[in-house]
Order: sequence, then structure tokens, then C-alpha cells
Amino acid sequence: MFRDEASIEVIAGKGGDGVSSFRREKYVIKGGPDGGDGGDGGSVVLVASTELNSLLKVGRAYRYSASKGRAGGPRKCTGARGESRRVLVPVGTQVFDADEGTLLFDLAQEGDELLVAKGGSGGKGNVRFANSVRQTPTHCTPGKDGERRSLKLVLKIFAEVGLLGLPNAGKSTFLSHVTEAKPKIADYPFTTLDPQVGIAQVGNYDTLVLADLPGLIGGAADGAGLGHRFLRHVERCRVLLHLVDVSSSALESPADAWRTLDRELMSYSPELHAKPRITVATKHFEDAESEEGLAALRAAVREAAPQGAEARVHPISSVTGEGLPELLAMAQTLVREELGRTQGA
Repeated sequence: MFRDEASIEVIAGKGGDGVSSFRREKYVIKGGPDGGDGGDGGSVVLVASTELNSLLKVGRAYRYSASKGRAGGPRKCTGARGESRRVLVPVGTQVFDADEGTLLFDLAQEGDELLVAKGGSGGKGNVRFANSVRQTPTHCTPGKDGERRSLKLVLKIFAEVGLLGLPNAGKSTFLSHVTEAKPKIADYPFTTLDPQVGIAQVGNYDTLVLADLPGLIGGAADGAGLGHRFLRHVERCRVLLHLVDVSSSALESPADAWRTLDRELMSYSPELHAKPRITVATKHFEDAESEEGLAALRAAVREAAPQGAEARVHPISSVTGEGLPELLAMAQTLVREELGRTQGA
């Protein structure tokens, strides 16, 4: 199961108490103070890991606590530090303070760490309070409480290529034929309710990470249908494949279907709309009327393309496999170009 949001509470460990103690020593009043400090409490740390691809496991536990520090001991012995709690979250997890709503950190790389609750400091033993005037202090201090915080975790999945389209555009079928992913496939809308990620082989050596995002509808940018919940995942992708059904069984005319999603991308984010995009005419080789749908789709894309910009429209059939290798090669080229552009910026 997939889960891209979770609310958790993190509680750092309390510091250990300092102690009041005196050693036995000849010619020293009361033996002299030797009470040690308490150990610091453990902290709670979030760690980005590729071992997870969902917040489901993280959200189930809800509360994460680190251990307390141990009390100090005689002979100026400092108590042991509390053990910190390291919580694995998927790469791409954004961490928000639930009370203030502020973004604390974006765990965007494998191994990224964020200290979300610092352990309390240990108390001071009575040896700390000895001086030339007060040579036999009995005073010691307790350990301080660790930080406690409520967090909201939001996952934006990482994929090089994002698959977009209205319901029944053929995204799941495409993903299942070019990767080992097994998304649900049926002839009714919204069969995909969770993002599905797969790795496609391109040529003999290269690979592409693709994400099938649930079907969008008109008004998605305003929250209609699956709305913002899944549009946000597209922001991580470098290249977009906009799939449009051009067969006679299409639920909507290819031109209208393309314009609907194009508007939603612009409404949601102009930056997202400007990402490199290939329009994919799906189910093209599967019936005689698909050629007419392809022509209408190409006309709509050319009409909307900025002057001088390339209007990329590529026909495929996931069922027969026609056009799939060429499409993956085109997408790989765009991913490399986009990666080179962003790294050189």
C-alpha cells in the first residue's frame, strides 16, 4: 500500500540527573564533592532511505521516542547518554512543523538526516558547584526534558519520467509493458489510486525510472478528483509523458483531452507546465479510426506550442509494442538534457 502523508510525534529523551556525592579522603572536609553529571538524553533523527517508498510504515507507529540519559555517579562519573532514535523515511519526504505549518527540511537525497527533537541536557553533579568559598556543596541539578514536537510528513516521489493523462489514457498499461511494475488495469476510470513506480530498460545499458500518477480530471488544480494530492508528485519528475487516447473508444476527443490536462498543469504550476513534455498518442495502432484521432491531437499540440518550440507527439500501442522503444529513447535523451541543464545552472 502507498501513503504519501503522515502525522507523527517525536519525543527526545530527558537528560539524566546530576548527583550529590562525597568521596572519602584524609584531610579533606567530608571527603570532597565528587558527584558526576547526568548523561544527555537521546535525540530523534529522520533519515532519508531508498529502502522505503511510502510513509505507510512510518505513519503506523505515530509516536517516536528516544531514551533518557542515565544519572551521574560518584567519583565524578558522568551518566551514559541516552540512545538516539533514527527513523527511516522515504527519499523525497518533506518535513513540516505541524503546529506552525513551516517546512523544516526536504530530505531529497539518500542519507539526508534531520534532527527533529534534541535530547535534554544532563543535570550537573555537586562537584560542579565547588569553589574556594563553598567547598562542600550538596547542590545538584536535574536533567532537562528533551524536545517534543508534532510533525507532518509529505512525500513527493522521485522519478525521472512522470506519466500524466486523463482516466483510461493507458498509463497503467504502458507502465506494465515497459517495466516490471504491476499496476491495476481495467476499462473504467480511476483504476490507479496510488502512484506506481517502475524501472524501464532503455537499449542495452540505460534505465529510466517512471511513475504512473493517478488519472487527473478537469479542475484537478483546484482539488477536484484526486487533485493536488498527486499533482505534487509530478514536481519531482524531470520529463513528463502526457498520454492521450486516440482510439475510437476514447472517453473524450483527443484534442479536448490534451487541452484539459494542459490547462490543469498551467493552473497548478507554470514551472510544472514548462517541464519537457512528450505527448504520447496511445492505442494508436489498435483500430482504423486512431489515425484521425492522432491528426487532431497533433493539430491541438501545434496550436498551443510557443512559436519555435518543438511539438512532440509520438504514437504508440502498448498492446502491440509499436513505438515503445523509440519513445523510451526520446524520453532518455530529454532526461539527460534536463539533467545537464540543471547541473550546469
